[in-house]
Amino acid sequence: MFIDEVIITVKAGDGGNGCLAFRREKFVPRGGPSGGDGGHGGDVVMVASQHHNTLLHLRYNPEHKAQRGRHGEGSDRTGHDGRSIEVATPVGTMVYDAVTDELLHDFTTPGDRFTVARGGRGGRGNARFATATHQAPTEHEDGKPGEEKRLQLKLKLLADVGLVGFPNAGKSTLISRISAAKPKIADYPFTTLEPNLGVVRVGDEHSFVVADIPGLIEGAHLGHGLGVQFLKHIERTRLLVHLVDASDTGRDPVKDFEIILGELAGFSEDLVKKPMIVTATKLDVAQDPKRIKALERLAKKRNMPFFKISAVTGEGIEDLKRAMGAAVLGSD
Repeated sequence: MFIDEVIITVKAGDGGNGCLAFRREKFVPRGGPSGGDGGHGGDVVMVASQHHNTLLHLRYNPEHKAQRGRHGEGSDRTGHDGRSIEVATPVGTMVYDAVTDELLHDFTTPGDRFTVARGGRGGRGNARFATATHQAPTEHEDGKPGEEKRLQLKLKLLADVGLVGFPNAGKSTLISRISAAKPKIADYPFTTLEPNLGVVRVGDEHSFVVADIPGLIEGAHLGHGLGVQFLKHIERTRLLVHLVDASDTGRDPVKDFEIILGELAGFSEDLVKKPMIVTATKLDVAQDPKRIKALERLAKKRNMPFFKISAVTGEGIEDLKRAMGAAVLGSD
């Protein structure tokens, strides 16, 4: 199950109370104040993890609480600090305050750490209030409460290239040909119900990540179909590859292209400004070359690179792969 949005509660540990105590020893007739300080509460730290690619583990564990600090004790003994906890989150997670909607942190690199809730400070014991003129203080402090927050976590997949297009445009087949990803492939719409990620190797030293975004349909940015759930995942990509079915399905490839472009613009104007490669798919079953020519003319008019491929026969795959790599790796 792909879970990309969840609300959790985090509570840092409260600080321990300071102690009120006086020395009572046999050979110390005038023992002074000896109340120790309370320990600090533990923090809640979020850590970007490569071992998680969904927020599912947080859906079923929505509350995270750090340990409170131990109270101070007599004989100037300071209480132990509370134990901090770590909350693993996938790379690509954006953390918002669920109350104010403020963006608190964006996890973009593995191992990135962010203290989302700080533990309370321990209270001072009465020994800390002793002065030359106030030698038997009874003042002491309670520990400060730890921060408590309600957080909204949103996962946006980190990929260099996003594959977009209508259902059955060949996105899953293409990602299975150029990477080790094994998405479900079938001849009916909406085979892909969640994004697939694949690592594409270019030579011995270079690689880039491709995301297969579930099929969009007309009205996706308004909530129709499945696409609206996943449009946000292509906001981080550096390159879009728009796959258009060129086979004789009765659909117009040019119209399909314009519909998807309109859906991208409807969701975010920034999406249509991204570099885009237009790709006619399913050449092995395309009988009418006029359909492909019309799409090629449209791509040329918009100054977009154009490719023709068949993921079944492999025709054009390597050329497209090299163009994707050049567009992504060449910009580093």
